[in-house]
Amino acid sequence: MNLNPSGKRHHILSVLVENKPGVLARVAGLFARRGYNIFSLAVAPTDDDSLSRITIVVDVESAPLEQIVKQLDKLINVVAIDELAPGDAVERELLLATVAVPADTRGQVIELVGVFEGRVLSVGYDEITVSLEGSPRKLDDFTELLGNYGVVALQRTGRVALPRIRRRSPELSAVPDAS
Repeated sequence: MNLNPSGKRHHILSVLVENKPGVLARVAGLFARRGYNIFSLAVAPTDDDSLSRITIVVDVESAPLEQIVKQLDKLINVVAIDELAPGDAVERELLLATVAVPADTRGQVIELVGVFEGRVLSVGYDEITVSLEGSPRKLDDFTELLGNYGVVALQRTGRVALPRIRRRSPELSAVPDAS
């Protein structure tokens, strides 16, 4: 279970659903009706055009995880639900930020973006737009440091996650994990 900076407990659900109109609305409606808090939500089709994956980061303080899973499982378009514990999942997010920076501090922001392995997407006379992909913690750290500059706009996608691959072969244990 994740503890975010505010101390709330989060858990990741990877929900495989039929790729049909209204399915996301039914899932979101379930959360709204029951008063469950969604911390993050991301949805996209899978490699199978008939299925979509909804990654939901839930606040387990608003309702017990077991209860949330049982309610989701009752929805007719839900095919499978995976509970992903943080140590057993690979998580990623995308961040886009526009920062107001005068020419004399632009180099500092560009250097910060480089340290975090981000990219500069657009440069204007007094603003710069950057992107960063990584773990939620990495994006939290970057956002905190970016706060020392004039953040004009900041958007995060929400988490996507898949189960971490279990390695069966000792030879593969030497291959680094990109988490």
